[in-house]
Amino acid sequence: MSKKVAVIGAGLIGRAWAIVFARAGTPVCLYDVSEPALAQARGAIRTSLEDLVNYGLVDDPDAVMACISIEPDLGRALGDVGYVQECGPEDVAAKREIYTAMEAVVSTDAILASSTSGIAASRFTDHLRHPERCLVAHPVNPPYLIPLVEVVPTPATRAEAVERTMALMTAVRQQPILVKREVQGFILNRLQGALLNEALRLFRDGYVSAEDLDKTVKHGLGLRWSFMGPLETIDLNAPAGVVDYARRYGPLYRDVDAQRDGSDPWAEETLAALDAERRTLLPSDGLAERQVWRDRRLMALMAHQQSANDA
Repeated sequence: MSKKVAVIGAGLIGRAWAIVFARAGTPVCLYDVSEPALAQARGAIRTSLEDLVNYGLVDDPDAVMACISIEPDLGRALGDVGYVQECGPEDVAAKREIYTAMEAVVSTDAILASSTSGIAASRFTDHLRHPERCLVAHPVNPPYLIPLVEVVPTPATRAEAVERTMALMTAVRQQPILVKREVQGFILNRLQGALLNEALRLFRDGYVSAEDLDKTVKHGLGLRWSFMGPLETIDLNAPAGVVDYARRYGPLYRDVDAQRDGSDPWAEETLAALDAERRTLLPSDGLAERQVWRDRRLMALMAHQQSANDA
C-alpha cells in the first residue's frame, strides 16, 4: 500500500490536513475542483507554517512544503495514494458525487475518509462498489493544533480499514478515538452541542451575560478540561471516585436535567440578542484578527503541553 496521501479540498480544513501529513514527513497531494483555491493554497500553508515556527511547533517549513504537491486533476491526485482525506461540502448529495468520482480513479486498497463534522459516512458511501474501505476521520479545526480525530466506521467498514486509519493518525501525531457505532454529530460535537444548548438557554432566559458565560468556561471548566476530560474530572472530585461523586451530586444533575424543556435554544431572537451582545465585545471587522489571536494562543498552549510531556 502506498504511503502517499491525498487531500480533497483546498479550503481551511484541507490545507490544515496537508500540514498535518506533511509535518510528519508524509507525501501529500492537495486537490480542489477550484483552480483559485489551489492557486492560493501554497501561500496560505506557508503563512500557517511561519506561525508554527515562531512557537517551536515546526522546525523546517521548507521540508514541510516539499512534502506537499498541488494537483488540479483528480485522477493524477489519487492515482498512487493509499489514503484519501475528503474535505468537501457538508452536504450528503455533494459527498455522494465526490465519492463516486473518487472511486472511479483511486486504487481498490485505498482508504476513503471524510472530514465531515457530523454526517454518518454510510449516508454517502452506500452506493459505492467498495464501501468497506470508507469511514469518517473527523478533525477539530485546525487539526495541526488540536490533535483529536474521531474515527467513525460505517456498518460496512472493514476492521482493517479502521486499524490502518487509527495507525496513520497516530503516526502523524494526531490523537485518534474510535467511535464504535455511527451517531449523528459523533462524540465531540454532541458534547459541544450539549454545552452550547444549555449556554444559549441560560443566556436566553436572562441568567447570565454572554461575556460572563464565556468566563465561566474560560476561567472554570476549561482550565481542567484542557488536560483531562469530564469523566476523569468527576472521578477526582470526590474522595472515593466516580460512584462517590454520583452519590453526592447526581441528584443535583438529575434535577437540572429534568428542568430543561423542549424549546429551541437556537431560535432566531436568541441568536439576534447574542449577536448584538457579542458585537459590543468584538465588532464584526475584528473577527478575522481575533481568529488569528485564537490560533496563536492555541500554538502557545500546544508548545507548553509538548514541553510538559517531554519533561
